[in-house]
Amino acid sequence: MQTTQIAVVGAGIAGLGVGLELVERGFEVTIFERDEVGRGASWAAAGMLAPTAEVTFEEEALLRLGQKSLAMYPDFIARLEEASGMDVDYRDEGTLMVALDRDDAEELQRVHDYHRELGLEVDKLSADEARELEPGLVPNLHSALYIRTDHQVDPRRMTRAMAKAFERAGGTLHEHTAIARVECGERVEAVVTDAGERIACETLLVAAGAWTRGLEGIPRELLPRVRPVRGQMLSIDLGEPPLCERVIRAPDAYLVPKSDGRLIVGATSEEMGFDPQLTAGGVFELLRGAWETLPGIYDQHLLDMWTGFRPVTLDNLPVLGPSELDGLWFATGHGRNGILLTAVTAECLAEAIATGHTPDALQGFTPARLAR
Repeated sequence: MQTTQIAVVGAGIAGLGVGLELVERGFEVTIFERDEVGRGASWAAAGMLAPTAEVTFEEEALLRLGQKSLAMYPDFIARLEEASGMDVDYRDEGTLMVALDRDDAEELQRVHDYHRELGLEVDKLSADEARELEPGLVPNLHSALYIRTDHQVDPRRMTRAMAKAFERAGGTLHEHTAIARVECGERVEAVVTDAGERIACETLLVAAGAWTRGLEGIPRELLPRVRPVRGQMLSIDLGEPPLCERVIRAPDAYLVPKSDGRLIVGATSEEMGFDPQLTAGGVFELLRGAWETLPGIYDQHLLDMWTGFRPVTLDNLPVLGPSELDGLWFATGHGRNGILLTAVTAECLAEAIATGHTPDALQGFTPARLAR
């Protein structure tokens, strides 16, 4: 019978991040992935590290967690790039939030008022000031907010780097290996693959994203209510010179330039279950929103289109920590913030598993809140 100290279900950015931290602490870790590494929400994401730009009303707890994670990112990325020998395209030019007309400007002002109420560092720009930063913006732009503290990363590069670093450090990674069921009694005992292999484990970390509730064998009441929210996205040739250098958040699309020459445009938010199909309407709205903001995309080559499934909980907060079943842990439900929260998820959850003590940063995000 095979054994491992810690089994992880899911080789997305959350599972790889925690797994890598645990291996570096000396634990024996085996990760099981139903598909290829990082081919779920991690692969579909744009990679914005933007707690300020992303903050919405009544989400101060999530903002604080995102800010902590962003503060951890420079060191996290430096260690990852050294361990993997790979560049993950970490960039710090900031985010422009733009208003195209008067109605947009009124909404942007409400957001800016909320930023100031929270004490966030945001600059209000005139149209001319915004176009000095990004000359490709539409000439009749109304106004903008500039968030210098927002960063970005390439999540596809980062997942590949994390997988390489994980295996280099001694971790075991099984791709195309779905977990058919979990065996548990008074505590977690083992996982069984779809090929019938049984692997005994002391600890099980479920990092299966939108597929969390599909795991068999775990009592249903212990599984967080995580559902898939479909996002349609596309990429366009960024051009030379590039159409933009900063992340641009417009009313109907966001635009994220990458150093490899892609301009990522996203994203819809649709309650469509696991339907992976692109729609004409979704792609049209993304292109329209991007073109109204950055007209130069009109003649650029369309490179790719795809969908992804954000793992979203009922309260829109991630589920990070131990369950009521001994040995069962969760890192799921990150919603639209999976890439942003990678650093804090990896380091704090690994610390909790290693020491049995949940760090203060994760208080309020553990599965215990869902039992109330």
